[in-house]
Amino acid sequence: MILGLFRRSSSEAVVQRLYAALVAASRQPSLYADLGVPDTFEGRFESLTLHAALLVRRLQACAAPGPQLAQDLTDTVFAHFDRTLREMGVGDTTVPKRMRTLAEAFLGRSRAYEEALRGGDEELAATLARNVAARDTPGLARYVAASVEALARQPLQGFIDGELPFPNASAVPAHAGQP
Repeated sequence: MILGLFRRSSSEAVVQRLYAALVAASRQPSLYADLGVPDTFEGRFESLTLHAALLVRRLQACAAPGPQLAQDLTDTVFAHFDRTLREMGVGDTTVPKRMRTLAEAFLGRSRAYEEALRGGDEELAATLARNVAARDTPGLARYVAASVEALARQPLQGFIDGELPFPNASAVPAHAGQP
């Protein structure tokens, strides 16, 4: 019984490290300044959702405990959404309705990104344009493709150690053909 408690707190520590790294990746200043993700509540939500969808997708493809980490991370993202709404002054009776809206948006976008990644560059760019409305959608699409590649190369232990290999958005060329 006591060993289960240690495992749980260890797992919680892993998820908190992943969440902190996820938030840091989604808040890279260059996403907003260089690629034109709107620096608004909605833009930050879209960036976090995009990064979370990519990470959860990768963790679900890993051996155990990857899928469980994906679920725990998703739960943590939603717990933070709830807390943020409350900190913004959303009333207790309104929070569940807002959470349902956020959950539908998060899950819908996650599915859309999954389909777009299977559909190719043009479909990915169209999906990003529809959801994120970045000024440089092709550049954001290249950033997403680079992120998917970096996440695919990361072994599960790296995720357990809290390391997220999202590239620096400013290192991804802003326009096609740039070095």
